[in-house]
Amino acid sequence: MSKRIHITLPDSIYEALERWADKQGRPTANLGSFLIEVAVLEAQKTGEIPPGSENPQKR
Repeated sequence: MSKRIHITLPDSIYEALERWADKQGRPTANLGSFLIEVAVLEAQKTGEIPPGSENPQKR
């Protein structure tokens, strides 16, 4: 199951994210979700995030 969150970004970051998403032909929220997922998985891999009971890679 997927969860939803609300985030607030500085205008300049949102605008850059929007341009990047437009270039890829995808919604801004979809790109934002993907980037967060990649960052979390990398932080888990490097040990920055301690292991938990769930593994987001299996979702």
